[in-house]
Parts: sequence; structure tokens; C-alpha cells
Amino acid sequence: MDEVTRSHSGIAAFVRREWPHWLLIVALFVASAWAWNRVTLPIPTHWNIRGEVDGHGGRFEGLLLVPLIAVGLYALLLVLPRIDPARANYASFTGAYTVIRATFALLTAGLHAVLLATALGYPVDAGRWIPAGVGLMFVVLGSVLGKVRPNYFVGVRTPWTLASAKSWEQTHRAGGRVFVLAGLGMVLAALLMQPWFFAAVGLLSGGALVWLLYYSYAVWRTDPDRVPVTGTLPPREGR
Repeated sequence: MDEVTRSHSGIAAFVRREWPHWLLIVALFVASAWAWNRVTLPIPTHWNIRGEVDGHGGRFEGLLLVPLIAVGLYALLLVLPRIDPARANYASFTGAYTVIRATFALLTAGLHAVLLATALGYPVDAGRWIPAGVGLMFVVLGSVLGKVRPNYFVGVRTPWTLASAKSWEQTHRAGGRVFVLAGLGMVLAALLMQPWFFAAVGLLSGGALVWLLYYSYAVWRTDPDRVPVTGTLPPREGR
């Protein structure tokens, strides 16, 4: 009886946690079904750095591709904590992982809404709002990156962060700031719609990522207690 009760409680907790994701995915497919015979073909599906349409597609690309990607992302992020060799660590950053999952879900929903509105003929500046949405995603991810604990799938995974809890912690704290700044730069570039600004943000972000790789190595070299991430506990605060 106790095992049955625990099983029912686990299922109920799972449903309470996951139903917003299910509802959002269903809404994406329902919206696509509603728009199926209302859109004008071909459907704009890609914009260049100037915000001009430079790619079109049929109903699959314009109405079904993003919902299918949303299903794939949902399934992937749901299963990762179960197959990660360092899965014991996920319990220590449940809140951050929940934010990460929600961010990807909302990004796909926003992208689908923009594509649908464009396909239906509404004057939506997709070339501006899509990169702005991606930039906001980076800001949100950066805000929780420092809370992500050692694992093999989520975060800045270099040979050195995976071999040192200290390198993991300090690299992710620095990486969070890099992500936030890169995201804000992308949002600003989307609002300005200046190709040179997009290029500058890309170059600076690329340089910051290279620096982050070096930083993870430099911290690893100073760690006297290098421990692989598998089966490790969260790094001690203030270490």
C-alpha cells in the first residue's frame, strides 16, 4: 500500500510539474491546425541580418517545424537528468534547470507566434523580434548559469570544468555574466537593425567565449583538489 501511495504521489507531482509544457505544446499544434488553410504560400521562414526575408517554405516548414522542435526539446530536456552520469547533481540545481526548460519552451512558442503572424499576413517585423527573443533567452540563461552544478549536458562543459569542481563553479559564474552581456547586445542589435552592430556583437561574443575556455583552464590549473563531475557533490560556497 505504501508503495502504491508513493507511486501515485510521484505521478501526481510529475503531472503538476509538466502540465504547463504539455499545454503549450498542444497550443502550438492547435494554432498550426487553425492557420493551415488560412496562410498564403510560400511562407517566410528566414530573415537576413538586415531583417529582409531571404527564405520561404511550405506548410511543414512554416507551421509544423517549430512545434516538432518544441516536442523534441521537451523530450530531450526531460530525459537528460535521467541519463547523465552525474545525475545525482541535478537535485542541487532544480530551480535553475526549471528556468532553463521554461525558457526554451517560451522561446519556441514566441518564435511560432511570430512565424504564424507573418504567414497570416500581419505586419510583424520578424527580422527584428526573433533575434531580440534569442537575446532575451541568453539573458535569462545567463542569470541562472552560475547556479548550474557539475553535469555532462548543461552548462559550459570543457575538459577542465568537467575535471574540477572549482573550475566548474567559477567558470559558470563568469559565464553567466558573459551570457547576460551577449544577450543584451543581441537585443540592442535587433532594435537598431544595423548589420555592423550585429557583426560587432558576434565578434565580441566569440572573443568572450574563447576567453571563457581559457579561464576554465586557468582555474583548473590552480585547483589542488581536482574531482571529475561524475558523482560529485555541489562545490562548496565561497570556495
